[in-house]
Amino acid sequence: MNTHKSNLTKLIKQNSYRHSAWKVFTDFIALSSISISNAVDLRHWDEREKRYMDIISGYDRDEIDRFPKMLAELVAALETEMTDVLGQVYMELELGSKQTGQFFTPWSVCQMMAEIAVTDAGEKIENNGFITVNEPAVGGGAMIIALAEALKKAGYNYQKQMVVAATDIDIRAVHMCYLQLSILGIPAVVYHGDTISLKTYDEWFTPAYILGGWSLRKWWEEKKPDIQNIASKAEQLKLNLVI
Repeated sequence: MNTHKSNLTKLIKQNSYRHSAWKVFTDFIALSSISISNAVDLRHWDEREKRYMDIISGYDRDEIDRFPKMLAELVAALETEMTDVLGQVYMELELGSKQTGQFFTPWSVCQMMAEIAVTDAGEKIENNGFITVNEPAVGGGAMIIALAEALKKAGYNYQKQMVVAATDIDIRAVHMCYLQLSILGIPAVVYHGDTISLKTYDEWFTPAYILGGWSLRKWWEEKKPDIQNIASKAEQLKLNLVI
């Protein structure tokens, strides 16, 4: 039993005397996501800081003090067990069935699918140095976390050899995914958007993505064939001129 996950659930319930558990959970993941984002992403700092202050103004001092404790328990829970902690807490609090009918993929199913995917992923890592994972309906990030766990078991470093592009239309799912991938050190861009219409409303870069220089790294991988082709032609031209 993951006691830290249980402690997180208890803290959410303690803040639910004046507020609904739905609101407390939603505000917790929003506040935590903003705190992490604003430490590394200056482009979105102003608007997210304003949103942070708007949310926190609705709580009293004791309630405010519980939010960082919630985050600490989430970090400890993910260190104890690499799983979709927030998705499990969400379902245990019965937030999905009561509010939106939204249910997250069972962890055992995610693990099974991840084990299958790792076979091909290993070959791509050997050839390219890393894999790019696209998740069009990411939810709380369970599939990504399961894949990271499977890569770790296979002897790969998911923090350096995997980069993620994830999308969800529900901002709560975006925050859940962003928060967990950030804590696990996974390089990722989590988009708040509609995969079907291709509309994007916002984007969240994990600290590992920004600090790992993944924007430049992905650009280089995309442009490398063209650059190598130009270099090859230039070398050939040089040889022709010498001849």
